[in-house]
Amino acid sequence: MALSEADLSEIESVLSAAVPGAPVAALLRQKFPGMSLTQCDSTDVTEAPFRSYPGFELHLLDSADHCAHVTDDPSRATGLILARRG
Repeated sequence: MALSEADLSEIESVLSAAVPGAPVAALLRQKFPGMSLTQCDSTDVTEAPFRSYPGFELHLLDSADHCAHVTDDPSRATGLILARRG
């Protein structure tokens, strides 16, 4: 499942408006039911984020070729990694 510009805008609106304690992951899972989503601490991800927001760093996951890795190409994204800033 690739991410379109509309998808990225939707994700940006959710993450930009997120307040501490908000169920951001659950909301994104509802909006993108076919996409995997992992939430972790920002110190758990060493790659540069695709985009940064006040409470989160967004990483795109590509698991299409049997080996999952972080990508900066929305057309290859099969999942999202939400890295919460501490």
